[in-house]
Amino acid sequence: MFEDIQVTLVSAAAPPARVDRVGELQSRIRGMEARRLDSKTVPTHPALAAVLPGGGLREGTVVQATGSTSLLMALLAGPSAAGRWAAVVGLPDFGVEAAARFGIALERLVLVPDPGRQWLTVTSALADVIPVIVIRPAGRLSPAESSRFTARLRQRGGVLITAGEWPGADTVLEVGESDWRGLGDGHGALAEREVLVRSAGRGGLGRPTRTRLRLPDHTLGISAMPAAGTDHTAGTDRGTTAEVTRVDFRRAG
Repeated sequence: MFEDIQVTLVSAAAPPARVDRVGELQSRIRGMEARRLDSKTVPTHPALAAVLPGGGLREGTVVQATGSTSLLMALLAGPSAAGRWAAVVGLPDFGVEAAARFGIALERLVLVPDPGRQWLTVTSALADVIPVIVIRPAGRLSPAESSRFTARLRQRGGVLITAGEWPGADTVLEVGESDWRGLGDGHGALAEREVLVRSAGRGGLGRPTRTRLRLPDHTLGISAMPAAGTDHTAGTDRGTTAEVTRVDFRRAG
């Protein structure tokens, strides 16, 4: 699964279970050694400053974000607008028109709608060359698999945003309450949605918070809920003329 291979000498008398345990401990140690307090901040949409511990995404971290595809797009918007490539794996319903409105550059977006059973292998290969990846896991991960992937991610300085459970995620975001605005007395059109985002950082990286966002706002982008008398709309509206890179690993394999 991984290109880097480390050979460990083990006594011939050691039982297989003990060998596996040693390998798992080695993976955990490598992951802890690679966790740097001075990891660089990745460009992040300003509306998410109150949601993410430390005010933004950071290199070498895993963000677990559930409950909204729009939240995934919002997390991609900042890095993409800053010029970074992004990949979306295992989300066939990821709409490119909506992504463009959030400010995601389609010419730097790779879509892998159906990675098949080798989804972790596909994601690992992408993590070597693409700095920001969104993945919907197609199966459960063991702690050892998660640790090995996360260690590799930190070595590369990438960011993983997962739309499902990921053991040991650095930040956990969840969209809770949702309320659409715009309909009047039986008429009108849906204009924007107010959501409550619950966030927590693991390992002492931030206390739990509850933040309200407009997701999407009236521009079909994202904005923080403004204070009284202010307007902090931060959404963008872009065309969808750029080409999107789509990869079919199942057909290619």
